[in-house]
Amino acid sequence: MPGAEGDDVIVRMWEVRAYPRTFTDLLNWVCDEAVPRIEVEPLHIASEVFSSTDQRIVVISRWRSDPRPLPDPPDNLTARSPHVWDFTPVDR
Repeated sequence: MPGAEGDDVIVRMWEVRAYPRTFTDLLNWVCDEAVPRIEVEPLHIASEVFSSTDQRIVVISRWRSDPRPLPDPPDNLTARSPHVWDFTPVDR
């Protein structure tokens, strides 16, 4: 419904893959450095961090429009660069 509260909420999914030997270090970097940097942003609502058994780390963050990017992770910890997708909530 146009004009409803939450129309401008953006959900950002950020996903990165670690090497098996660097998974713990990358997860610690995400939790201790990357996410705290965006949590202080005025438009930030909330963030969650998830991990998988195949060395992937996902951050789901909610924003009042205009999401801020997570900082780039250290290259030596990642098996490939992060991927980012933005979504908007669906009123069903």
